[in-house]
Amino acid sequence: MAKYVTAFLDKAKISFDILKQNGGIRGSFYTFFRTDDLKNGTVIGKDKYGNTYYENNRYFVGRNRWVIYNDNVYLDYDGSQVPAEWYGWLHYKTDLPPTVKPPVHYKWMIDHIENKSGTEEAYMPCSTTKSKIQAWDPNAKKE
Repeated sequence: MAKYVTAFLDKAKISFDILKQNGGIRGSFYTFFRTDDLKNGTVIGKDKYGNTYYENNRYFVGRNRWVIYNDNVYLDYDGSQVPAEWYGWLHYKTDLPPTVKPPVHYKWMIDHIENKSGTEEAYMPCSTTKSKIQAWDPNAKKE
């Protein structure tokens, strides 16, 4: 009986820690709405875009490192918003986060740009050649 009470108290403490880290009940609902997950962990660092990176080794490998995207993007977050140095840490290419071992930066390297495909800012090439395919028009008269 004592082990069940201890297990219950451990689960209750973890639940209260998760609620506390996510900003109480209201903040937890907001986080759950945005990410479909509630976790607690240690803040490992923050990148220059405002994304916050967490780790908690109590979770399984593959789920113990995660990112909470900047609030400015709201629900339009995407994996391409993670810079390369943090991508390597999130995907276990290195155990040292960029806060411990900063990445090498050469002057010929450009800054990280997220993928804009599917947005209004997506790149659309302009073609000056005549189209080889003609769209079907159901209202066109037959000749």
